[in-house]
Amino acid sequence: MKPKFLILFSILLLSVFFSQAQQKNYQNEAGFQTDNDSYLAQGSDRYYTNGLFLYFRHALQTDTGKAKLFGKTLGFEAGQKMFNPQSAFIPAARYVDRPFAGYLYLGSSLQYLFKNESVLKLGVQVGVTGPAALGRQAQELVHKLLGFYAPEGWQYQIRNNLGVNLAADYGHLLFRYNWFDLTGNTYANLGTTFTGAGAGLMLRFGEFNPLYHSISTSGLVAKNRLVKEVHRRELFFYLKPTLNYAAYDATVQGGLFDTHSDPAEITGKVLPFVFSQEIGGSLTAGRWVFNLAAIFRTREVKTMVLVHQWGTATFLYRFN
Repeated sequence: MKPKFLILFSILLLSVFFSQAQQKNYQNEAGFQTDNDSYLAQGSDRYYTNGLFLYFRHALQTDTGKAKLFGKTLGFEAGQKMFNPQSAFIPAARYVDRPFAGYLYLGSSLQYLFKNESVLKLGVQVGVTGPAALGRQAQELVHKLLGFYAPEGWQYQIRNNLGVNLAADYGHLLFRYNWFDLTGNTYANLGTTFTGAGAGLMLRFGEFNPLYHSISTSGLVAKNRLVKEVHRRELFFYLKPTLNYAAYDATVQGGLFDTHSDPAEITGKVLPFVFSQEIGGSLTAGRWVFNLAAIFRTREVKTMVLVHQWGTATFLYRFN
């Protein structure tokens, strides 16, 4: 996978440098994100092993004169996450060090972008875990298409549960000097699938725009036809260390109100504190938005025998 990943990154670089720079802005943005541990060419197929997400964002409001608010964005998304133990081939229950689970959801969010470069995002998701999330079918299809081994062990997966989850994210610029800046980020989740919180930093290096009009905050859509930008193109690298606190995770512990009466279901216990580090690069030019990153996380479940990492790629297109 590594050569393919490098070729893809090279194509994205060329598309940015040879595309026509435009100051015109767009009211809508649509695209997708794909996550997979195989993108890092580690030969792993474990834990958070695959994710696929579809996005649509629409600018509701932009510069309001002397008001503190710069813009407001309405977003919609649909996604699926797949989790399995240390391998997707588990011949016996004793090898399940992280439960098999799928999570399928629909979500919406409202984001406020302020002129002082603070950002507030409020969101809600409705989804399902268990067989209804189609994690088993999706993994079997991917493995078949790519010629991988047949997964084994999904009979132990988390049972069906409906989830409703609320989320709030807040970020604020702490420091900037020329080609470098530092942002503080916090988040909180409350729901029947995920409950927890976290805090971290984002360090950007390169050519980037203010947080109220940057790929870093999904703030590139704007109602006005023109927005004064520091850079017509964004091209930067970033580090994003985060300390996460997990109070509840249904993909590990099963449904919040589930009695776990099914003897085939194998659940686990979450570790309360997890450290993650995201290292990536972002590119924008004209209508196009790209992001490539690698995420490294400490163990999330007490029985996990290994730490984990995966790659992520995001492709977006802006339009009116």
